[in-house]
Amino acid sequence: MGSFIGKRLLTVIPIFLFATLLTFLLIYLSPVDPAEAYLTAAHIQPTEELLEQKRHEFGLDQPLLVQYAQSLMKMCRLDFGTSYVSNEPVWHEIVLRLPSTLQLAFSSIALAILVSIPIGFLAAIYKNSLFDHLSRLLAYFGASIPQFWLGYLLIYFFSVKLDLFPVQGKGSIAHLVLPSITLALGLIAIYSRLLRTSVLEQLQEPYVLYARTRGIKEKIILSKHVLKIAISPMLTGLGMNLGKLLAGTIIAEEIFSWPGFGRYFIEAIFNRDIPVIQAYVLISAFLFIICNLIVDLLQMYLDPRVSWKGRTDQ
Repeated sequence: MGSFIGKRLLTVIPIFLFATLLTFLLIYLSPVDPAEAYLTAAHIQPTEELLEQKRHEFGLDQPLLVQYAQSLMKMCRLDFGTSYVSNEPVWHEIVLRLPSTLQLAFSSIALAILVSIPIGFLAAIYKNSLFDHLSRLLAYFGASIPQFWLGYLLIYFFSVKLDLFPVQGKGSIAHLVLPSITLALGLIAIYSRLLRTSVLEQLQEPYVLYARTRGIKEKIILSKHVLKIAISPMLTGLGMNLGKLLAGTIIAEEIFSWPGFGRYFIEAIFNRDIPVIQAYVLISAFLFIICNLIVDLLQMYLDPRVSWKGRTDQ
């Protein structure tokens, strides 16, 4: 187990370095001049003298490798520069907004897991039943409806018509309900069908027949053996979606005016706030890497064959 974790941690380093290099090159190849973008955001008329001064201040007149090395050293110290709009350190702005995104992301994931696991499991156990058909309809609806349209529908019915939940902003638990449902419905559609398929596949495995011939109760076979292994593909999808949610639930945050990381990124794009855009891309890549690492460890815990496969590959 220790060697497996060590190998996975070592793979994080080149992936993160590649992400930093790619981000740096995209900013460098962008037609937007960082010096001009800074002066424009500060409402200062750009002149050649001011542009040259800012380029020297930002280190843009140095060789490309030197710029990348300096940028990498700053990022390792969590120094992403200063926002062109607020003139505040980007990391300080992110720290203020990231907890809101974390709250929304984890509540959405928790809701998706709590709903999709029983739906997917029961749909597989009672295959072709009325419950299975209803779960299929729910999956079709959740996978097909656009997220922004679902958000506006929830606002119209539950906020405007019924006045049950607040429309926008952050505050109480009630503010969290509609954004969480907006994000969770699509995940429920994916996870429930994925789990149903996986459970049906596991029910055809020889170990299930062997357990039944030994007289083990069906409830124990389904809960302690089938579900434990069948949930593994769901965890893989969970790692990808959790990374996406942690990186910023952009659409939901914009619809419900949620003061999170994703909405901050959208504002940075409109304002051409390059340090914020660069920081967002790098932090998003880091979150994806960490989430997938955690999911790999969970899969190894639930299915020890993952660990043995890692040993045989050595």
